[in-house]
Amino acid sequence: MYPVCIRYVGDRETAQDILQDGFVTLFSKLGSYKGEGSFDGWARRIFINTALMYLRKKDALKMSDDLENARHLSSDVAGQMENIGYKELMKLVTSLPPGFRTVFNMYVIEGYSHKEIAEILGITETTSRTQLSRARIWLQNRIKAGNDGKGRRK
Repeated sequence: MYPVCIRYVGDRETAQDILQDGFVTLFSKLGSYKGEGSFDGWARRIFINTALMYLRKKDALKMSDDLENARHLSSDVAGQMENIGYKELMKLVTSLPPGFRTVFNMYVIEGYSHKEIAEILGITETTSRTQLSRARIWLQNRIKAGNDGKGRRK
């Protein structure tokens, strides 16, 4: 569950705190697991919710409109995607601005629908779609630029 926590908060130290809080919650709610569905899926939701609660408290889920680098993309980004490894891509995902990162993780990695994301985060479905689109543009621009930021590659 540690990688789940890192993907949502973007830094290892905070992810460790969330992991610990998630385990406390998991053990305290263990009796409520009814055996329906996979235990892993049930536990994953607890850790995701713990990370989301942390982000709400820090007001990190404010959806950012400041995208100075999200302008036009060239068609060669797809070719550059072939040259990036999983670890590099995950570093880029963790370096996304918090609002973008949250929606990206929930939609792309966890498989939530925009309707579910909207309900969980208290935003509209349109905002969820917009944030996902902006997250993708942000990632594409970083890949195109050679991963300057925390993804490092250049």
